Amino acid sequence: MSALPKAAVVTGAGTGIGKAVTLALLQEGYRVALAGRRRQPLEEVVAEAGAAASRALVVPTDVSDPASVRHLFARVREVFGRLDLLFNNAGVFVPGASLEDIPFEHWKASVDVNLTGAFLCTQEAFNLMKNQTPRGGRIINNGSISAHAPRPHSAAYTATKHAITGLTKSTSLDGRKYDIACGQIDIGNAATDMAAKFAQGALQADGSVKPEPLLDLAHVANAVLYMASLPLSANVQFMTLMATKMPFIGRG
Repeated sequence: MSALPKAAVVTGAGTGIGKAVTLALLQEGYRVALAGRRRQPLEEVVAEAGAAASRALVVPTDVSDPASVRHLFARVREVFGRLDLLFNNAGVFVPGASLEDIPFEHWKASVDVNLTGAFLCTQEAFNLMKNQTPRGGRIINNGSISAHAPRPHSAAYTATKHAITGLTKSTSLDGRKYDIACGQIDIGNAATDMAAKFAQGALQADGSVKPEPLLDLAHVANAVLYMASLPLSANVQFMTLMATKMPFIGRG
């Protein structure tokens, strides 16, 4: 068995949850391929990693583009020689609108990145994991509270996150024969740039606007590290991690 550190791919690694998880994995000793549309934020994350930066690989990637995804995993195979962990994290949240007012382009962007991107990366991860020695690996999908309950004016995002749950289940089932484990972390109100506005006020189901609490990103990173730390004989199938007082239980 290779003595090399475990190898991971994190999509959407340049900001928010992806950045926090990438830095945590690097500090834990992983080799990490950072994937994201823009090179500069990825390189800034690597610079922030300090001494652990030597185990980082920056691969600008558009997860909605099959050729770009194939290039990402080819680089991982070339540089790392194997893949132990994929964190499917890349996602977009298009401007809020009532369902009948959502432009087709916004719907398509959500599906292309949030769902098709996760599928393409999972497919390439399967091809690596099932043929490597030792065989297998782990895939963790970033779901959302929206995989359970929608916010108003979020049909595109919510539909893709519900679909991620189906992808997680199918990945778990089809991955069994290859020793590939798959789980999903559903995160509520992590303190990212995207969610910062919730602290000022978020539209509620009754039409009111109320501030919502946020969750420190460190807790998200620690949760993903825990899921990743398990042997392949054990799996966190679904984990919900949220700010304790966010309106989820009883939402609507």
